[in-house]
Amino acid sequence: MRFSSLLGTVSLAGAAAHCLSLGGRSRRHTIRNSITSQSSPEFHSRDAFQDLVTWDEHSLLVKGERIMLFSGEVHPFRLPVPSLWGDVLDKIKALGFNCASFYVDWALLEGKPGEFTAEGVFDWGEFFRLAKEKGIWLIARPGPYVNAEVSGGGFPGWLQRTEAVLRTSQHGYLEATDNYVARIGAMIADAQITNGGPVILYQPENEYSGAIGIDPFPQPEYMAYVEQQARDAGIVVPFINNDAWTGGHNAPGTGLGEVDIYGHDGYPLGFDCANPTAWPAGYLPTNWRSEHLRISPSTPYTIPEFQGGSFDPYGGLGFGRCSELLNHEFERVFYKNLYAAGVTIFNIYMTFGGTNWGNLGHAGGYSSYDYGAAIQEDGRTITREKYAELKLQAQFMLVTPDYVTAVPAESATTRVYSPSDDISITPIIAETPGHGSFFVARHVDYASLASTSYTLTLPSSTFRAGNVTIPQLGGSLTLNGRDSKVHLADYKVGEHRLLYSTAEVFTWKAFEDKTVLVLYGGDGELHEVAFGTGFSAPEVLEPFRGVGGGHVKTKTLNGTTILQFTASATRKVVRMGHGLDVYLLDRNTAYNYWVPILPTEEHGYFGSNFNPAALIVAGGYLVRSAAVDGSTLSLRADFNSSCSLEIMGVPRGVDSLRINDKRFRVNTNNMGNWVAEYAYGRSSRRATAPDLDTLDWKAVDSLPEIGVGYDDGEWPAADHEWTSNTIAPLQTQTSLYGSDYGFNAGVLVFRGHFTASGEEGEVYLSTQGGSAYGCTAWLTPEAQGGEAEWVGSWTGVDALGQQNSTFPLPSPLEEGARYVLTVLVDNTGLDGNWVVGLDLMKAPRGILDYSIRRPLSSAGANSTAGETRVDGWKLTGNLGGEDYLDKSRGPLNEGGLWFERHGLHLPGAPARAGFERARKGPTGGTHEKPGVRYYTATLELDVEEGWDVPFAFVFDNSTETGAYRAFVYVNGWQFGRYVSNVGPQTRFPVPEGILNHQGENTLGLAVWALEPGAAITGFELEAGVPVWSGRDEVVLVEGAQWEERQGVY
Repeated sequence: MRFSSLLGTVSLAGAAAHCLSLGGRSRRHTIRNSITSQSSPEFHSRDAFQDLVTWDEHSLLVKGERIMLFSGEVHPFRLPVPSLWGDVLDKIKALGFNCASFYVDWALLEGKPGEFTAEGVFDWGEFFRLAKEKGIWLIARPGPYVNAEVSGGGFPGWLQRTEAVLRTSQHGYLEATDNYVARIGAMIADAQITNGGPVILYQPENEYSGAIGIDPFPQPEYMAYVEQQARDAGIVVPFINNDAWTGGHNAPGTGLGEVDIYGHDGYPLGFDCANPTAWPAGYLPTNWRSEHLRISPSTPYTIPEFQGGSFDPYGGLGFGRCSELLNHEFERVFYKNLYAAGVTIFNIYMTFGGTNWGNLGHAGGYSSYDYGAAIQEDGRTITREKYAELKLQAQFMLVTPDYVTAVPAESATTRVYSPSDDISITPIIAETPGHGSFFVARHVDYASLASTSYTLTLPSSTFRAGNVTIPQLGGSLTLNGRDSKVHLADYKVGEHRLLYSTAEVFTWKAFEDKTVLVLYGGDGELHEVAFGTGFSAPEVLEPFRGVGGGHVKTKTLNGTTILQFTASATRKVVRMGHGLDVYLLDRNTAYNYWVPILPTEEHGYFGSNFNPAALIVAGGYLVRSAAVDGSTLSLRADFNSSCSLEIMGVPRGVDSLRINDKRFRVNTNNMGNWVAEYAYGRSSRRATAPDLDTLDWKAVDSLPEIGVGYDDGEWPAADHEWTSNTIAPLQTQTSLYGSDYGFNAGVLVFRGHFTASGEEGEVYLSTQGGSAYGCTAWLTPEAQGGEAEWVGSWTGVDALGQQNSTFPLPSPLEEGARYVLTVLVDNTGLDGNWVVGLDLMKAPRGILDYSIRRPLSSAGANSTAGETRVDGWKLTGNLGGEDYLDKSRGPLNEGGLWFERHGLHLPGAPARAGFERARKGPTGGTHEKPGVRYYTATLELDVEEGWDVPFAFVFDNSTETGAYRAFVYVNGWQFGRYVSNVGPQTRFPVPEGILNHQGENTLGLAVWALEPGAAITGFELEAGVPVWSGRDEVVLVEGAQWEERQGVY
């Protein structure tokens, strides 16, 4: 995430008086209790610790072979179904990616200081095993700080209690990280390539790029300590970093704390999802190549995070709009601009986002973390066009080894390779003769929507006359709107050479009997392709036989064979002779092609780093993998409609086809390719979602705390007369910060006892819970015969994380009588800690200040006269706090509401006393008074096995009722936080494995009415399009079942 957007959320007194340090040029001062260079331990030099992963100025080399590392960011902890991690990795592999990058969320693994646990859904070993099985290299990014739009930026809530400045060399912070890094580091170390695993790069820290009040910055001793922690844990692969911009922080050669390979992030189009068609002038980075040569010319150009989508805040317009902003056109223009700059380690953030289940998200975001990514949160579907476009680009890179050693120009050119003033072309020229060169074309005005005709002048070592102007057979090339193209010269296709091509390469494969080259262009575009000598009479096999065929113009000039075609939905196949078939497609047709790798005994599904053995398959929703066993070819594939499947490159001796372990009949077409037919069909068991109103709902009041006579004697006392929080000095007699008592997630409940003077007229509450949080207060007499009265609510606003509220008391208080003020504060997540020095992660959750008093109009604006003293506060969050009970779902899944403390959201929970039948469940009526009510029902599903059906719970987006919040629980897992008056999320997907598709589910819905008249006007379960799937078997996650909890209150 870019610093500018984060700093914009800072609301801290005095912050404006500080300066932002972006390097080591400001005046030095001493940080108290810091590690100095004199006291630093011995740090390893930059000498290589292994020889399996090396690098030079061009690229990474894995096992001695160059690689274009094309990576997608995925966070397994945002998909708590380990048996679905392989599904995501399959979809990343099918793109043509050879790598995935991942963050680790420390807060989920060490909920209590010193107690690290990584089992069940938190078992990273399973993710590493699956990555190796699927043939995916990994970039490990465990922090300790990760940002990642998770609560606290990955910092556990108990770090709010450390006096040390976070992300600095102060002892208190470093010591707090030691256990985590040692434990997660050891798990990652075991999975390194040196141990036969998939991890090939390691990133210590994260976007360590900006600070306020820290001098010098970056702190070399701090970064060196973080690196040494990893080395001590056994990490031997190279270190990379992800500078937030091209700042040069910790680059090789900068001294203590330097990394092996420098990288920087990039989110150039920003996060303005409200205006998805706006591409502001100047947002396309054009100087990154020169910046790379300035900062780190001896290492591969590395971008550990480049924009694959956008975060979306509470009150935003939803991730659908974000996917429109960062769409397929964005990928074409911005990603190809990076290829023009020579990037060879490239990671797209995010490629699959997932869900902020169980309170793991940061305060600035809601339950969905779809991110507008190529793979959607909703059922991990791949229907966004950006997925298909990304596949075209990654598959091209996978068969293009010359790219990684070609030398990009430092800037784009005009009127050099094309006479057009409107076309910009960046050359990437082969370092040695006989290798390919690349020419990246785009509009000079990168946001232009114009359709621009142009010609291209390319150098080619084969043309004795020198340069050649293209098209040679007449006509012109066209760049339509927001598009970019990679034109080629002297491009190797197995034993053949492509002299030039204006059409883009999707892939090529040298099969046993022939070589197949697949080219594509935009619909209606004219393209021209030229081959070297030896091709005399090309034969057009499609759309019908015959030389030329009327759809492909062919001509021989100076011994070269030229093909010219107009891309359309009608496929054209040209047999060139000498065992070369050329497929000429339009882009939309190319979207439906797949290149599944054939595993080898030596490399498995990794294959070779460039152009691994594979098939080419046309058709299907997704082709995951291929394998040959004897005479049988087996495909794992997905289908969402009937289609033909054309398979190219079937090995000799193979005579039968199985798809998802079912035998399919095949025919052979005139190109020698197999063709199989899949009939989709329909079944009521594949997409039927029960009507939730018809379930047998039961409900119970989940706020007994406001009842007269409620006993909070077992509650933790909020009696700390001090706080360890260094950014929020106490304004109250005792601390009312949740983290001071070990409550770090979910709803906080406070009860303040006092004796009334009889003069009280209002309650002042200063509360803080994070963006879009809410709070509600009630007043209850302790004596029997009275009843609780609602005092007031702050219903929440999208960007506000703190609010000062004054509520009039509903009726006069009786002098000398005892009362209880009950306050609910929603914690929407802890703030991140991106800016070093501000310690914003420590912004407390709870009550900052309060007063029960006479109205200020009668007491004087600044007077404390007439304030009633609270003589005892109690508070609770999740039962046990940091000694949380549900280890299977982790430390953040539960909050402090009564039903959560009693575990009534868990499977097997009894409908105990107090529950009553609730016709139509949560939609059956209006909440006349503010309060909390918990609804539960059993939901049965019977989805046919082998079918992937996405399900989502959907709220009717009505704003005509009182404000409310709803929390969705499925089999004990919190998978949705709905904020009716803020939004934008109304649809909450729940993955199979959390949701049981073949049996019973415990469904829970807690409704917190913040205003009278709150009503859920619609709550439904929606089923998406069923997909017959070749994914791995989905195993239902075994979470803890209900049992009577000891010490519950």
